[in-house]
Amino acid sequence: MMLRRFTRLTNAHSKSWTHHEVAIALLFAYSNFVRPHQTLTEKMEYRCTPAMQAGLTNSVWTVEELIRQAIPEG
Repeated sequence: MMLRRFTRLTNAHSKSWTHHEVAIALLFAYSNFVRPHQTLTEKMEYRCTPAMQAGLTNSVWTVEELIRQAIPEG
């Protein structure tokens, strides 16, 4: 339900496979690094994301941090 293109009843998919892959990758990254999950937060007593639980990061990222990691400098 988080990705609007999958919840529409009309033909709302990406026109190219590349755009589809990028949309899915951003959804997964947002879900794992930016969005605290309620079940993890209840256990840990602080806002916790799946990436924090797995030891990949020690803080909840902002969307700006996520975009900076996704776009290489140069």
